[in-house]
Amino acid sequence: MSAEEVRALMSAPGNDSLIWNTPLSEAHAAQLIAACAPAPGARIADFGSGWGELLMRLVEAAPGSTGDGVETDPDAVARGVRLVEERGLADRVRFHEVPAAEYPGEDYDLAVCIGSSHAWPGGTPEALKALKAAVRPGGRVLFGDGFWEREPSPAALEGLGAEPDDFGSLLELIRQAEAAGLRALQVTVADQREWDLFESAANIGRGERWASADPGHRLHAAVTEAVDARRTGYYGGYRGTLGLAYLVLGA
Repeated sequence: MSAEEVRALMSAPGNDSLIWNTPLSEAHAAQLIAACAPAPGARIADFGSGWGELLMRLVEAAPGSTGDGVETDPDAVARGVRLVEERGLADRVRFHEVPAAEYPGEDYDLAVCIGSSHAWPGGTPEALKALKAAVRPGGRVLFGDGFWEREPSPAALEGLGAEPDDFGSLLELIRQAEAAGLRALQVTVADQREWDLFESAANIGRGERWASADPGHRLHAAVTEAVDARRTGYYGGYRGTLGLAYLVLGA
């Protein structure tokens, strides 16, 4: 029985029921795209793009624009390549299988990073500095990162496998962006319904659906155990405590 096999069965890249690997609704995504306001011909980069759904929508919103998705997960990249071909964007959206911190992009009109600040050794502060360096003067950054909605309880920390200083408050996150030379143009956060739907569709939901469809599989017990642990960690721990902020920033 392999822990890696269990993680693969519950992973986001292989979960085609997910539109994006973050708590985000269609209406919220549309608001973010409108605030980013990519102009015709814009150059857009998404660091930690996953399969590139948000990147593709940003490119679709701006005629003649191009997008670079930076992602190390080969399954996510494979899904992204299929999607850009299906949507007629193969000549406008490319994927690069390199770590975000090593991608040499610059002079972009818009740089995006949602939930991938851990890709930089220094975490959030270094990610913000790198995103600032990736865009031209006057460009924009869309940055999604975690914060504490309230002081985390021991159960919340255990459910996340986190430490109290892994995140700060929403205001502290905004101040970190300012320290990197980025000013907040719009700040929104994932609401509880977005979080509940994401958790239900992502690891918990995918694992539960798989276990129900294949009760005789040798990994059935291990997947069920992992699903139960995730459900306990969320509903009994970090639900309403961990927040996800979406910052549209001006450089």
